[in-house]
Amino acid sequence: MTALASGLALLPGDMPVWHARTGDGPWLEAAHRAARSGARLVALWGGAGEAHAAYALPEGLVWLSLPCPGESPACPDLSALFPAAGRMQRAMADLCGIAARGAADTRPWLDHGLWPDSRAGRDYPFVRVSGDGVHEIPVGPVHAGIIEPGHFRFSVVGEKVLRLEARLGYTHKGISRRFTELAPEDACRLAGRVSGDSTVATAWAYCMALEAACGTHVPERARWLRALLLERERIANHLGDLGALGNDAGFAAGLAQFSRLREDWLRLSKDCFGHRLLMDCVKPGGVAADLPPQGADALRRQCDRVERELGALRDIYDGHAGLQDRFLGTGRVDPPLATALGLTGLAGRASGIAADLRCDQPWAPYERLDVRMATHRNGDVAARVAVRFDEVAESLRLLRALLDGLPAGPVATPLNTPAENALGAGRTEGWRGEVMVALAFDAQGGRLRFCHAHDPSWQNWPVLEHAVMGNIVPDFPLINKSFNLSYSGHDL
Repeated sequence: MTALASGLALLPGDMPVWHARTGDGPWLEAAHRAARSGARLVALWGGAGEAHAAYALPEGLVWLSLPCPGESPACPDLSALFPAAGRMQRAMADLCGIAARGAADTRPWLDHGLWPDSRAGRDYPFVRVSGDGVHEIPVGPVHAGIIEPGHFRFSVVGEKVLRLEARLGYTHKGISRRFTELAPEDACRLAGRVSGDSTVATAWAYCMALEAACGTHVPERARWLRALLLERERIANHLGDLGALGNDAGFAAGLAQFSRLREDWLRLSKDCFGHRLLMDCVKPGGVAADLPPQGADALRRQCDRVERELGALRDIYDGHAGLQDRFLGTGRVDPPLATALGLTGLAGRASGIAADLRCDQPWAPYERLDVRMATHRNGDVAARVAVRFDEVAESLRLLRALLDGLPAGPVATPLNTPAENALGAGRTEGWRGEVMVALAFDAQGGRLRFCHAHDPSWQNWPVLEHAVMGNIVPDFPLINKSFNLSYSGHDL
């Protein structure tokens, strides 16, 4: 750890996190050392007049803060070392006014030209592709569905995609600032709405960060219930995506069957925990409510039913010539490219990147569950489908283990009072990938000075653009769904 940066201090919490403040030179040198050692850039953001970077190492998370004073605050560019940093730096410039010194791409990201004192023009300068027969296809930002807005600019020859460039951030909600306006305990509800399909993952990461900053120990039963909620969230999303992927490849029966399974899954979540999507079930100090007396048996029976049907549906998917023709080789991201671009989470595991916090740095209760990581090396739609099937099967096993080992005791405890300028960080393995929340209290210890909630879609949206290259335009919906990235979690 000390080889990455000097002056590191271990923060309290469930997972190892080291923090240090640094200067320009050490900030850049730490990034070089992280890149050389194979460390992964988890997040890059601005807050309270500082630039912040978090790196994942085998030993834990290293969080570096760089003060950026002056009328034109700036920090060294990291995108040459970590390509995923590019858009994070552009968002930091929009939200905090901290520019990335020396960056090749300084276009606004969240500023769409409608803010007071906007630095953006109304005509966004997409990268142009020229040549014989090349033309552009604009898609969005408004889509024919209920998804959030996003603009996709295709440069194509015939139906072959030469380049795809996305522009997101159309519904900028002011989440980062809103965190500082709420009482820390209340802000958990906001964390759970950064990306609604990852409400448990983000709320747990927020609570982990808050509890670390407050020095609060969460009851063991609450930890096990949080893990149970997280695995149910993972399964619900995978079931929905497996059906949608079948539908996008022309197999509507797959959508019907998986939609039925997912609807049953959500209804039981509502019966047992009070919300179909499990919102507000995780709260600071524990969970909002205990599992009802008959809940465990109902959850076990549902696991058995889903496991049986999942096996039959997987046999159908694997043996369906039409599906396999659409899945195999489509939207491929090979392992070297995935590593170079920082692909993470489920999509990364489907491209040979064996990283899962539940296995690599298991926190309670995962250190007692021996999670089996699902990986693949083909990196195409078929691989991402296979990883989803494997992860559902493993999560069903984990749910049974959690129910069987669920300890007795309270499900919540009051928060302690945080120290002045206390820091906290939390990490969870959401269904899409690693979710991280970092926060800092003010000098009085009563309000948040900043809070950053990081969704893995920041890393993966740029990789999706590469995955589409060389494919045909009609395969974009299929490739896009195989990643299923968050618009909202990318729009702070």
